[in-house]
Amino acid sequence: MTRKKLVGFLGVIAVATAMTAACSKSDAGITTAVKAKFAADDTVKAYQINVDTKDKIVTLKGEVNTAAARDRAVELARATDGVRDVVDVLVLAPPPAATSGVVDREKESGNLTGDPGITATVKTKMLADTTVSGLKIDVDTTDGVVSLTGDVASAVEKRRAIEIARETDGVKSVKDHLKIVKK
Repeated sequence: MTRKKLVGFLGVIAVATAMTAACSKSDAGITTAVKAKFAADDTVKAYQINVDTKDKIVTLKGEVNTAAARDRAVELARATDGVRDVVDVLVLAPPPAATSGVVDREKESGNLTGDPGITATVKTKMLADTTVSGLKIDVDTTDGVVSLTGDVASAVEKRRAIEIARETDGVKSVKDHLKIVKK
């Protein structure tokens, strides 16, 4: 009986590993992997960079503070499993203007604002939700309009993903490009 359990457990591990590898090869999986690398890196400010993947070609858009951050972002994207090429459309931000010395408490506390903040918040909520497979859904935001792209397993998952996006502060509307794919 113990041997049966061990073989069963090893089988589950093998299936989980295979599914993870398969998901990471999809465009949405690649986008998520690149964004996760950005979030874990100290040089790259993940909230400043929009990541889109089409046919395994990753496009990086946004404004970064330093050339080092831009170079590191491109390096991390290229090193991501499944990426065929990287298109760098990142621009360097102009140096900060002199300020009055008043502290912006929202920025100081780490809260993200604008489109990158909305994208990060929606993605985080999806990853935490048990109904939604957040790794398979790409989230992009432009002028407060959230676009959801990827494959979902059911109409329930699709509705929940859209609901999560709509309920997020700052979202003006949601563009649904999700496809229901039966397994």
